[in-house]
Amino acid sequence: MRSIWNGAISFGLVSIPIKLVNATESHAISFRQIHTEDGGRIRYRKVCELEDREVGQDEIGKAYEDADGSIIPITDDDLSHLPIPTARTIEIVAFVPEERIDPLQMGSAYYLAAGGAPAAKPYTLLREALKRSNRVAIAKYALRGRERLGMLRVVGDAIAMHGLLWPDEVRAPEGVAPDAKVTVRDQELDLADALMDTLGEIDLDDLHDEYREALEEVIAAKAAGEAPPESPEPARAGKVLDLMAALENSVRAARESRGEEEKAAAGEADVRSLRRKTPSSRTPKETGGKKSTSTAAGKTAAKKTAAAKKTASERTAKKTEAGTTAKSTAKKTAKSTAKKTASRRRSA
Repeated sequence: MRSIWNGAISFGLVSIPIKLVNATESHAISFRQIHTEDGGRIRYRKVCELEDREVGQDEIGKAYEDADGSIIPITDDDLSHLPIPTARTIEIVAFVPEERIDPLQMGSAYYLAAGGAPAAKPYTLLREALKRSNRVAIAKYALRGRERLGMLRVVGDAIAMHGLLWPDEVRAPEGVAPDAKVTVRDQELDLADALMDTLGEIDLDDLHDEYREALEEVIAAKAAGEAPPESPEPARAGKVLDLMAALENSVRAARESRGEEEKAAAGEADVRSLRRKTPSSRTPKETGGKKSTSTAAGKTAAKKTAAAKKTASERTAKKTEAGTTAKSTAKKTAKSTAKKTASRRRSA
């Protein structure tokens, strides 16, 4: 991998020669601008507005535009004499627990490669010290014309550095959260937890850029003179009128997709249908003209109705059986009494 910056890590009085190497790469597909009528490339030319002519790269320099519009030229020599110690040094200023770093601050990632054989020993020392301390190093360095903040941590057998935004560059989340006061019930949180547990974890290596793959298929089809593949019609999201029902359906769908429906039927799952009490005075008008019924309540009501019918049927059967038994007993008793009476009359 090609280095983009050479310097040293300043670790107290220890200096470690290193090379900065990009740790990430982009696989995004980029497009060129063309003239739609003839397919000609659209290019940007650097033109001096005073002379109205195109200029080469060797004629282009830097300048700062002041608030009043005046231009202040800045040369590379001016920048090389900046009074900062991090011009060619990654200066470690502190060691902190990794959880102290706000992910919002994290930016570009780099690998720090040892700069030759003399750097092997101090490089390994810093790496092993970071491992044993379970901390990360906070450092300052200069890159592309500005001083930056960085975080050093161990990745495998290498030291990686993440560029960090300065704390005052991270905006506060004001006006982002909903203004309205919303109350979330324990039952809803329970179902949300169940959905999270059902979806479970995933190996990030299994994730891939489906948009880029589809874009590559479109480009291949166009290059071959074929019609690009058509994507399926996206499902339209409807209004969520019943949050509980939506959560229950989500849990059920997640279980089915992971083949866990049998576990739920066997009683191994922790999720249970929760019945919600619905005020009897509620009308379709209060639900936006649509009736909203909880799935759990419907199932519970159906079970109760079936149980009631079964009980009533059993009671009816018992009564019928008792009546039949009573009638049979009465008939037998009448016959026996008649026989005894006849026998007495004969004897007389």
